[in-house]
Amino acid sequence: MHLEMTHAWQRARAELRRLVGDSTFEIWLAGLECADWDGTTVTLSAPVATQAWVASRFARALQRSVHSAFGPHARLAFTTTSTPGHSTVQRPPRPDGVTDPRADLERFIPRYTFDQFIIGDANRLAHAAALAVAEHPGHAYNPLFLYAPPGLGKTHLLHAIANYISTYDPHTRVRYTTVESFTNRFLAALQQRSTAAFKALHRDADVLLIDDVQFLAAKAKTEEEFFHTFNALYDNGHQVVITADRLPRQMAGLEDRLRARFEAGLVTEIAPPTRATRIAILRKRAALDEITVPDETVLELIADRIQDNVRALEGALIRVVAHHSLTGRPLDAALAADVLEPLHPGPSHPAGASLSLERIQTLVAGHFGVSVADLCSSRRTAVLTWPRQLAVFLSRELTGASLQAIGDAYGGRNHATVLHACQRVSERTQASSEDAAELTSLRSLLTAAGADRSC
Repeated sequence: MHLEMTHAWQRARAELRRLVGDSTFEIWLAGLECADWDGTTVTLSAPVATQAWVASRFARALQRSVHSAFGPHARLAFTTTSTPGHSTVQRPPRPDGVTDPRADLERFIPRYTFDQFIIGDANRLAHAAALAVAEHPGHAYNPLFLYAPPGLGKTHLLHAIANYISTYDPHTRVRYTTVESFTNRFLAALQQRSTAAFKALHRDADVLLIDDVQFLAAKAKTEEEFFHTFNALYDNGHQVVITADRLPRQMAGLEDRLRARFEAGLVTEIAPPTRATRIAILRKRAALDEITVPDETVLELIADRIQDNVRALEGALIRVVAHHSLTGRPLDAALAADVLEPLHPGPSHPAGASLSLERIQTLVAGHFGVSVADLCSSRRTAVLTWPRQLAVFLSRELTGASLQAIGDAYGGRNHATVLHACQRVSERTQASSEDAAELTSLRSLLTAAGADRSC
């Protein structure tokens, strides 16, 4: 049922986008998630701040898209999203007046899958470990502790584990929660004297996924309960996966016994993505949302402006595309720069701004023992191609020159040729440590030269 619901909701989203248009969809409806489908009613989760507006303003379009994907008799209902990505399903209270502890258990986000996770050097180990856990819960790495600053994919991997297990082993009981929700449920259980139900909810899980565990520190009662929950699961061979924005030893206020248990398994970091990975993430998001970006420099500019947060990276792409749809301006680098400047301003003085294209050409040519004329010529011999590509790459990186200006400086080449040269350098330096060292050496040489000229 879960896989069927996911596929049906994807079809409904596509139809909804067609009905309301790209810009309206991205601004108001892209955040909707399918929280439940019981064969009769489709329950959509939406942020509480916009739920009423979405339900009233787009009721007819939503109903049509749901009918087209789930069937002509499908009904539509809404629930609220308490925090981004975490839906809280509203259910009526139990007859005895005690809140059902399952009532606010978070749902899995269907689009957070391993297929949609872009792998790079910064997250390769974390991705491999999460996939191993999903394939063999309780046997691969237990516990698995993922740490990273906000917005780099920790929550994505948690939901990817949940979605993978739910798809391929639906009888495995998977629970996902944040520490905030865990704390709130625990306090409610204490007030209502229903701690037995609370404990059963978490301790009968085969896989427990806990997000943002750094907020556990200094919450004495909750920390005590979490400690016993962790032990109960671990001692029975059940899988625990934990995320935080710092290492266990960096969590001030966390009890040593709990810190020791976090460090007993695999602790792995997700670092900020490289430039190539950021561009790949943007391409994947554009493809997922069926967005056509005709100018690759748009993605490059976004990737250069936002370097340490994947959520912000994807949000920037949506903003640029929305402005394109609403204003009719071409989807190009100029539009992207204008849209991003208020939130993600470009550097006033880019690194190496004192370097001219001519200076870079002279230094690179001298490094390789060739002439500047040969470097800028149309000759494609091996002895010139790699130095030329490196010079173009460094010109792009270390100056504020446009693609066209760089192409003109290198014998009248067009912007596509400049992009191709940059791509070749990225590929070669990723595949060869020798090429990477040569690039680093040249970059240091040029940066030093720029600093000398500015003194």
